[in-house]
Amino acid sequence: MSFSKTAPALAGNTIGSSSDDFVIAEWQDAGGPSGPPRFIAPPHLHHHDDEAWYVLEGTLIVRVGDEDIEVDAGSSVLVPHGTPHTYWNPSSARARYLLIMTPKIFDLIQSIHQLTDKTRPALEEVFKEHDSQLL
Repeated sequence: MSFSKTAPALAGNTIGSSSDDFVIAEWQDAGGPSGPPRFIAPPHLHHHDDEAWYVLEGTLIVRVGDEDIEVDAGSSVLVPHGTPHTYWNPSSARARYLLIMTPKIFDLIQSIHQLTDKTRPALEEVFKEHDSQLL
């Protein structure tokens, strides 16, 4: 088999969709002041879907249950379904990472971004609709 095309850079985009078996998105966090964690996602869990991060640049902290795991560039972490988790960039430097997720988690994230009402009850409902739970 011969390929003559070059795949476009993933930077800031996703590969896969709601109709595929998994989705990979490249995202980044610009970093910020030191202090309490600036959660990129609120603490939550997915009842039947696993989720993974692969850090390309910088560092993320992923809280898996009660454990904070430092994930530096070139490292990854998998959060099994049913496990409470959240994550953040602990540095003032940019972090770039791949988020590997199921279509259900991808749809959840898209739904959250489309919400105009981001009150806790509205967020809880969206998480519930996607077989997940806001903690």
